Amino acid sequence: MSFTLAIIGRPNVGKSTLFNKLVGRKLALTHDTPGVTRDRREADASLGALAFRVIDTAGFEDEAPETLAGRMTAQSQAAIADADATLFVIDAKAGVTTGDEAVAQALRKSGKPVILVANKCESHASDDGYNEAYALGFGEPVAVSAEHTLGFGALEEALSQYIAPTLYPEDGEEDAPDEETDDEALARPIRLAIVGRPNVGKSSLFNRLLGEERTLTGPEAGITRDAIAAAWHADGRDFVLHDTAGLRRKARTAGHTLEEMSVASTLDAIRFADCVIVLLDATQAFEKQDLTIADLIEREGRAVVFVANKWDLIENRAGAVGDLRDRLDHSLPQLTGAPLVGISALTGEGLDRIVPAVIESYTAWTKRISTSALNRFLEKALERHAPPAISGRRVRIRYMTQVKARPPTFALFGNQLKSLPEDYIRYLTNGLREGFGLKGTALRFLMRGGKNPYAED
Repeated sequence: MSFTLAIIGRPNVGKSTLFNKLVGRKLALTHDTPGVTRDRREADASLGALAFRVIDTAGFEDEAPETLAGRMTAQSQAAIADADATLFVIDAKAGVTTGDEAVAQALRKSGKPVILVANKCESHASDDGYNEAYALGFGEPVAVSAEHTLGFGALEEALSQYIAPTLYPEDGEEDAPDEETDDEALARPIRLAIVGRPNVGKSSLFNRLLGEERTLTGPEAGITRDAIAAAWHADGRDFVLHDTAGLRRKARTAGHTLEEMSVASTLDAIRFADCVIVLLDATQAFEKQDLTIADLIEREGRAVVFVANKWDLIENRAGAVGDLRDRLDHSLPQLTGAPLVGISALTGEGLDRIVPAVIESYTAWTKRISTSALNRFLEKALERHAPPAISGRRVRIRYMTQVKARPPTFALFGNQLKSLPEDYIRYLTNGLREGFGLKGTALRFLMRGGKNPYAED
């Protein structure tokens, strides 16, 4: 198991900026507003020859446990417990505050090794604060500027007393290929994102599936601001599970930079995912924003599972299932037949049906169909319902083949195919879904003119 390092400190001292620099990409949201980070985030990191696991944390504040700030502090304390050592970050420009002293006291009680980091040391304005840091009792502070990537050599030296250097490949060794093969995709964990409107229970479901209070939950809408990932193993399969910020309507986020950043983080999680759980409120399912979110996921070409939370609040459940299914197929014909599961994140009811539904959609998303089987399907589809004539000239579909999976993408060969009406494409789409078990995934069609390229001359 790799060495784990938790970044701890009061709000707005630059913890997430330092986290992003160590990880080598902007995984965590950063903003001038205090308290942007609310949940702990983990990622693999490196510094020079050192490789380790790093945890970004919320600000450490002395507040009542039931408050949002108190619950954020509990997340930070959990990170300290999971870590092998901690980076205690202070703002050298602001100097040592009572908040810093409270963090120092908590770290001393933990018994974990502490590396004191004086951040924002890019100018002489931080000299007094750097000198004050000695009084915290953790030895000589490491002066850095996370924003400007200064002092990281000294930070590497401080960490090297706890982390052994990693041996890298010799020069000339080939790097791994950039593109992932089908076999590699099937071997790695399934990337699964939980997406939905604010306050539908995404973090509650995330925690339920993991079996721990991994992210903050509460009655306040919009608690989650950043997409948080965690490894999850269920039913013999490995997953990377993402909790995400709620997606609001554009009008409610326009001009609010922090909220726009949260939305961007969620969109990145969708693009990263193989399969997306669209979480609905069963008492208010398939509202306009739900449909907008589902349509976005379909356009991104991801596998989809619809999960109706708060199922314990529904009285006539048998009738509700049929009603939700009808509304799904009517409102989102591009995702007709996608798996639909009723659950309660509060009680745990129905959670055992989520993984089979995800596997069903993921299997459809990665499926490849032989050309011969596709053309037998096409022949029968054309016999049942021929394409319409366009300007007195009949559209002819001569041949069909699958060109890629993830999502399944099919090429049609013939004449005037770009004039095919949408309802005929829908007819072929529904036939493929029924005939080859492709429910729960986006399907794509490419129109190719000319004769069958595989036919013998």
